[in-house]
Amino acid sequence: MKKIIKTKEAPEAIGPYNQAVTANGFLFTAGQIGINPSSGLLVEGGVEKEIVRVMQNLDAILDSEGIDKTYITKLTVYVTDLSDFTIVNNAFENYFAGTDYPARSTVEVSALPLGALVEVDCIAFLF
Repeated sequence: MKKIIKTKEAPEAIGPYNQAVTANGFLFTAGQIGINPSSGLLVEGGVEKEIVRVMQNLDAILDSEGIDKTYITKLTVYVTDLSDFTIVNNAFENYFAGTDYPARSTVEVSALPLGALVEVDCIAFLF
C-alpha cells in the first residue's frame, strides 16, 4: 500500500508529482531544489545556500512522517557543475555530523528546474 506525502513545510511540487510517497516501509522523495516553501521562490546565494535549503526541505518531508535524517538510506544528488562537488560534500558532512552517512550518487546534469544549481532526492526507511 502506498501513501502520498504532502506537507506545507516543504515546497509544493512544481509539476505533476508528489513531494514524497511511502510504500513497503520506505519513503521516496521527489527531487528537492532550494525553493523556500513560504515564498515559492528559489533561494539566492548560489549552491551553498541552495543545498542548505534542500536539506531543510528534506527534513520537513521526513518530519511529516515522524522520522529524521538518520533514516535516510540513499541520496541522489544532481548538480549543474561538478566543480561544486566539494561544496556539496562539505554541506553533507555538516548535515550528517554525528550520524552514519547514507549511500549517495552525484551526477552532473545540463540543467535543473527553475535554474537551480543542485537537486537531491532521497530514500528513507520507516520504522
